[in-house]
Amino acid sequence: MRDVTTAQPLDVQPTPLALLLLGREADPKSERGVECPGDLPSPSDPDLVARARAAKEKLGDKVFVLGHHYQRDEVIQFADVTGDSFKLARDAAAKPEAEYIVFCGVHFMAESADILTSDDQKVVLPDLAAGCSMADMATAEQVAECWDVLTEAGIAEQVVPVSYMNSSADIKAFTGKHGGTICTSSNAKKALEWAFEQGEKVLFLPDQHLGRNTAVRDMGMSLDDCVLYNPHKPNGGLTAEELRDAKMILWRGHCSVHGRFSLDSVNDVRERIPGVNVLVHPECKHEVVAAADYVGSTEYIIKALEAAPRGSKWAIGTELNLVRRLANRFASEDKEIVFLDKTVCFCSTMNRIDLPHLVWALESLADGKLINQIQVDPETESFAKLALERMLALP
Repeated sequence: MRDVTTAQPLDVQPTPLALLLLGREADPKSERGVECPGDLPSPSDPDLVARARAAKEKLGDKVFVLGHHYQRDEVIQFADVTGDSFKLARDAAAKPEAEYIVFCGVHFMAESADILTSDDQKVVLPDLAAGCSMADMATAEQVAECWDVLTEAGIAEQVVPVSYMNSSADIKAFTGKHGGTICTSSNAKKALEWAFEQGEKVLFLPDQHLGRNTAVRDMGMSLDDCVLYNPHKPNGGLTAEELRDAKMILWRGHCSVHGRFSLDSVNDVRERIPGVNVLVHPECKHEVVAAADYVGSTEYIIKALEAAPRGSKWAIGTELNLVRRLANRFASEDKEIVFLDKTVCFCSTMNRIDLPHLVWALESLADGKLINQIQVDPETESFAKLALERMLALP
């Protein structure tokens, strides 16, 4: 008989599924960087809520708090305005009397706000670690090297860069310097139409999926018109002939949240919920967008659910904080709103902006201490603003 008093502890390892649910592993079927941080911690204690209110009241009109749609409810309750990244940056620019702009979002959003606001305004990001995996997938050095590859292939003069708003100030500046424009998920088609009036080809940065979906779904191109430039391979992994034949040169980048939705997700939800409408963001993979009933930006998703009939059923392919907020908002209208994927997955970098960080930022400002200011250098700001102005001039 085994002596249980002296036996060694069993070496029990968590299964991959358990690790995924605990937020300690990536989904092996998703793209690189698509991790699932598990469920959020419970809301912060009431003392923090009271402290945030007190600090915000003390600052008065000197502070303007921006809250991106993907932020937690405990943070969004203190936002003066909510919206997507570009709307929020424009809202900040339209509030010149606010000395401090506290951006509850991620780094590239705060950079855009700094570019569009006056020199007298100070943009603060409550947690400097709140970055964006997609924006980080294209660095200034990598894009400069890509342009050298296009030059060597003899096509750089034919290429117009179009960069998604979800990019760093450096990438926006590169775009402005090389005659390109910025786009959002709402106006990507208009931006591409403008670009093809200026040149024969487009270098689309940094989200391959938005570029591909817009070109193929909205503009009638074929998948063969698109090539994927991988900055981690020599010459982007492409031959000069492939670059010369392409209309759309897509950067190999993606959103770590939208990239996890799959065709299996769509098929599964249709089986589970008969009559469901599948509504996804255009940052999703092409096969997901092709299988969905509706496709659109964050603002489009919100408006579609506002206009939806009572009792309708919806599976939403975007960030979970927003999906939960919409589900709660429309529950009284008997609209069934579910997350497209069965596994809980928040945007981990967005969720770095929690109530403790927001309280720290507001209390510091109330005490006259400027912390975590986001500043774009003048030259970068100049070229980035040029690219943004070209977008604003789109019809």
